[in-house]
Amino acid sequence: MCKKITFLLCLACFVFSCKNTKEELADTILLNGKLYTVDPKMPRAEALAIKDGTIMAVGSNAEIEKWKGGKTEVIDLHGRFAMPGFNESHGHFSGLGYSLIDLNFLKSKNWNEIVAAVAKKAKTAKPGEWIIGRGWHQEKWDEALERHVNGYPYHDHLSEAAPDNPVLLRHASGHGLIANKKAMDMAGISKETPDPAGGRIVRDASGDAIGVFEETAMAAINKLHNEYLETLSEKDRLDRWYKATELAQRECLAKGITSFQDAGASFEEIGRYKKMAEEGQLDLRLSAMLRRPSDELKGHLDGFPIIGAGKRFFTCRAIKTAFDGALGSFGAWMLDGYNDKPGFTGQNTVPVEEVKAIAALARDHGMQLCVHTIGDRANRVLLDLMEELTAAGGKDLKALRWRSEHAQLIDPQDIPRFAKLGVIAAMQGIHCTSDAPFVVKRLGEQRAKAGAYPWRSLLDAGALICNGTDAPVEDVSPIECFYASVTRRRHQPKDYGLELFPEQKMTRAEAVYSYTVAGAYAAFEEEWKGSLSPGKVADIVVLSNDLLNCSEDEILQTEVLMTMVGGAVKYEMVNGE
Repeated sequence: MCKKITFLLCLACFVFSCKNTKEELADTILLNGKLYTVDPKMPRAEALAIKDGTIMAVGSNAEIEKWKGGKTEVIDLHGRFAMPGFNESHGHFSGLGYSLIDLNFLKSKNWNEIVAAVAKKAKTAKPGEWIIGRGWHQEKWDEALERHVNGYPYHDHLSEAAPDNPVLLRHASGHGLIANKKAMDMAGISKETPDPAGGRIVRDASGDAIGVFEETAMAAINKLHNEYLETLSEKDRLDRWYKATELAQRECLAKGITSFQDAGASFEEIGRYKKMAEEGQLDLRLSAMLRRPSDELKGHLDGFPIIGAGKRFFTCRAIKTAFDGALGSFGAWMLDGYNDKPGFTGQNTVPVEEVKAIAALARDHGMQLCVHTIGDRANRVLLDLMEELTAAGGKDLKALRWRSEHAQLIDPQDIPRFAKLGVIAAMQGIHCTSDAPFVVKRLGEQRAKAGAYPWRSLLDAGALICNGTDAPVEDVSPIECFYASVTRRRHQPKDYGLELFPEQKMTRAEAVYSYTVAGAYAAFEEEWKGSLSPGKVADIVVLSNDLLNCSEDEILQTEVLMTMVGGAVKYEMVNGE
């Protein structure tokens, strides 16, 4: 009798064991890889196992083989380098998509090239149709202008290229634009038109507008363009938006980006993103910052924050605003005057009281505050405001994880305050090398050396830096941004090899961390993504080079071979493309 009972118990245990093992077999395993996990418990590994979109185990090939079953998909990495997917911590998602539809001047070498592109577009455009473009930057052209004001071109050639079409070409920074005569006439721009608060209509010595509008002055032209868009059918506008979204997704996935933090979305866009996530139409994880004036936010924050909609594919738990503009367009709000524009200290684009009102709404509704701050005055005012507001509301600023978006120029005495207060420096490595040709010209050698893009100083002080590109201000490529972060050296043809204070560069491990775990932390998502750790989502990028050990030249030659989101392959290079 005892033998029979023992037999039955053993049989039951065997059946239970088999059932349990079957349930735990992996859906997918990656073998023969050089995995950099960004997990200090096991920084390097050969393989990992995935089930239901989550990492089950990480280890050696032999350890992971145990999770293989008859239906397990096996992906042989053939010794390739794999790491957590890149997290774009500050970009403009629909803006990136639109930049892939409209004229794109990020790679344009000179003003003549841009004018030629507009002229070509004008040949097929209907009379009255707007010609839109973005990406020009006067400091990066390889040909000098015959006529200019502060390095900006006159509109004359642009107006000749498209006499019957209003033209709006946004500066690469997004903080300026140039319009042609048709657009300016429609807007009623004249010598008598005053500069708005926080902006400037750039004029020549005679007081005539040359066509360039900085910061809030752009509103006059933007308003006209928005009115034109309103004349299109709702279907046409939505079709264009969804096309832009799809193009942005494809571009990001092809460059290894598995998470994207959208730095400024409307209520309408947030509603669409949430629906797309719930219907399984988002192929990467999107986290949006709501951006509206305080009077539109009041009474309209019910239902916020939105966290992890559509199986963690969409979140909106942040509010975005701004204190200043961009350095390239003289919009950064500075403690002292510009070196190449004496007496001018930049633009405070959103009044301090308005930012304070938005911050209070964020604090009281459990939302993260993200403030565009490029100049050293903008960063100081932000730190002061955050410290004051959170103390008044009895909130722990470190727990709120409020952010300085860009944090490009910081007075040395304010650098330790980032760590002390827990303010996240949401910086873009590529901005440093992109701006390198004019940083010293704008700030002077001493001020630039002490506080321009001070990554090393911030990290040594204990601050957290998350990384990104501010696309479409820059190419969304994490590889180019990683290279900039660890070398601070330009790789663009103009000023090739120029280094901007390399003593401030990151280590390679720090740069990877800034693009993975730090980005996840900056979005309150580090518990479930950002590293290749058991229990975290299987968001993975496979690269042709080991970013931690390849040569500096090889960094820029690195190709994205595969991108996985939630264990599903969303991009794979085929035949070298």
